[in-house]
Amino acid sequence: MLVGFEDGDRRAPGDPLSRAGFALGGDDGCIAEARHHATAFLERARDVHRLAVSARATDLTQLVVSELVTNARKYAPGPVLMELRIIAGSVEVAVWDSDPTVPAARATDPARIGQHGLEIVKAVTEDLSVHQEPVGKRITARIALSDATDATDATDATDRGVATRGPV
Repeated sequence: MLVGFEDGDRRAPGDPLSRAGFALGGDDGCIAEARHHATAFLERARDVHRLAVSARATDLTQLVVSELVTNARKYAPGPVLMELRIIAGSVEVAVWDSDPTVPAARATDPARIGQHGLEIVKAVTEDLSVHQEPVGKRITARIALSDATDATDATDATDRGVATRGPV
């Protein structure tokens, strides 16, 4: 369920260009629902705000959403809240759950089956933070909207006087 959506030109510096919040029921379908919301949010960023959103950014966002919502569903009772924000060329994925326990990535162990989600999220994001809340915790991951190669190619093209397809 969509809890809130904000788009707009009336924002202060540092405020998100776009943001949307979702209440996820915590049932079996909530992980797929969360991925669907994330994909639609990025499509809107591309179509409405004309932002360059790479296929890799969409794939990584879906992966991060899957891992964070799966962990919230697995380890915390009750609902899960997810907020998506576009800030400074990145998408931020914030997931709240009711368990106050701060997770920690475990040491690498190729023999371990499962419990690699946080390691994966740390590996594919620009930044990962965990904040304890009055009730539960909020985990926020930041993912670049464009690939490093996209930015390099756009910079090279701009340096040569070639127009690019949009902001990078």
